[in-house]
Amino acid sequence: MEPETTPHTTEADLLVLHALRCAGFSGTTRLAEATGLSEDEAESELIDLALSGLVTRTGGTFGGWGLSEAGRTEGATRIAAELGTTGTRPLVERAHEGFIELNPELLDLCTAWQLRLVDGVPAANDHTDAGHDARVLDLFSDLDQRLTAVCADLSTRLVRFGRYRGRLSGALTRARAGALDQVADGTTSYHAVWAQLHEDLLATLGIPRY
Repeated sequence: MEPETTPHTTEADLLVLHALRCAGFSGTTRLAEATGLSEDEAESELIDLALSGLVTRTGGTFGGWGLSEAGRTEGATRIAAELGTTGTRPLVERAHEGFIELNPELLDLCTAWQLRLVDGVPAANDHTDAGHDARVLDLFSDLDQRLTAVCADLSTRLVRFGRYRGRLSGALTRARAGALDQVADGTTSYHAVWAQLHEDLLATLGIPRY
């Protein structure tokens, strides 16, 4: 079979399986945000996947969904098949190489967001220094633009990677509007989405995290 040369849209059930692989234990709201499906669509896929023994649900106030061992295997097999069918391994490898070069900078910026110098001594950032926060957010925006360039070709061919662009820029927009947790705290923060992209690149290439 010849590799695809047009944008490829991942099937909805695989989007859900893979999102659980990359984001970990999640509720339907988080899965909808990660996959681009509506919450009703995500829940419908989850129910079908549960009936097939590929996902499990934990009840209670903090209930959510996770992969079964069968689900982890199924998702990995299908993602690998997608990579082969679309002929996109070289694109994912190049994006991963570029991402790894940027990752230390992301970690440094998260530290700069959480700590600042007070009389020459590092202290917890209480966000009372608007100038410091603005400078750090400007550096995040610069990093974000460079990440966009790194993933541009990949996002054009594998549509699911394109969702990270909106999720990352959305987190920075919310942070600039005053939602300070959207930089490095919470499941929709820039750091959280960045970590999911990292996991996605690794999982797609079949590279162990550690």
